[in-house]
Amino acid sequence: MKVRALSQKNEALNGKESNGMKIANIHSEPLKPEWCDYYGHLNEAFYLLVFSNATFELQNILGIGEDYYNRTGRSIYTLESHIRYLQEVRGTVIMSVDSIVLGVDQKRIRVGHVMKVNNIERATAECMLLHFDVKLKRAVTIPEDILSRLKKLKVADAPEWAGRSIRDIGH
Repeated sequence: MKVRALSQKNEALNGKESNGMKIANIHSEPLKPEWCDYYGHLNEAFYLLVFSNATFELQNILGIGEDYYNRTGRSIYTLESHIRYLQEVRGTVIMSVDSIVLGVDQKRIRVGHVMKVNNIERATAECMLLHFDVKLKRAVTIPEDILSRLKKLKVADAPEWAGRSIRDIGH
């Protein structure tokens, strides 16, 4: 079952494009009541949890997930994340996440995620990831076969929200 699900997600990652971007709906999960604040909507901490779960799915699809770690002692660490909250998430809903590869070099992967509910964008996340050898306790080069695949998946043009930072509001 797990292999079949990964195979289907892998096919989506290889073929789907939107506005010239290679995207994939690789992760979905229901909103859990315990994730909601007293306003009744998804608390900000749990947006990151959902995006993190999508990143783990992407790692598995790319062949650098849990099995890869168990075999090589190498993993993907998050160096930086930036989340934009666009519309609230509340109620009995399923959050789905589309993921794109924004950039890649010898040791890092830059990914973007778009959270949707009922096909409406609710939040975006951008993450800088690092390929890390846990035994050596340092960053190491991504294997060539995975690096080649990542380069093929990289979008030609990043969405307008990618690369943003928090604006200064003065002193």
